[in-house]
Amino acid sequence: MLITFEGIDGAGKSTHTVLLAEWLQSRGHRVRILREPGSTQLSEAIRRVLLDVQQQIDSVAELFLFCAARRQLVQEVIRPALEQGEIVICDRYADSTFAYQGYGRGLDIAMVEHVIAYAIEDVVPQATFVLDLDVATALARRGRRAADVADRMEGASRQFFERVRAGYHALAARNPQRVHLLDAAEPVEGLQERIRTIVAGILARQSAERVA
Repeated sequence: MLITFEGIDGAGKSTHTVLLAEWLQSRGHRVRILREPGSTQLSEAIRRVLLDVQQQIDSVAELFLFCAARRQLVQEVIRPALEQGEIVICDRYADSTFAYQGYGRGLDIAMVEHVIAYAIEDVVPQATFVLDLDVATALARRGRRAADVADRMEGASRQFFERVRAGYHALAARNPQRVHLLDAAEPVEGLQERIRTIVAGILARQSAERVA
């Protein structure tokens, strides 16, 4: 099972990724946590380029770089882990490219979706949690972090992040069965409980299908 967390920086993706993983492990599941871009040697190298504030990267080149890192991660880590029965939880995945490069950068959506599909093939999440937060609050949360964590993507304008957020809303509207749009301003405990309930339901259905 592949589970992904999405949202603009500051929404709490990393927190909920870890909490969900710990809960699943406590129930006897083998869990692997990954991040995008990254989690392989090649993907981490591409990540450093993408986040380097000194780099001036064309929007289409940026799209290809993200998808190249993702393709390597899918082939090297995600697909083998899923085949071994692990639950994979990824902090960002293909939907980030839809929102950031499609809506944020204003690239042609059909083209973006085509490149994404070629990169991931049939490795699609069973559940995607979009932690939705208004941009002003997200930027305020981010501002409380250490100054040296700023990167090229974080340095984008507020208008860019408003477009990204709109992209996530569009994504959720188009994929209501897979994409769960959650209010990231809610208390962590209650939000995590909702996430666990959704995941437990999917696992129960998968178990029933295997028995049948």
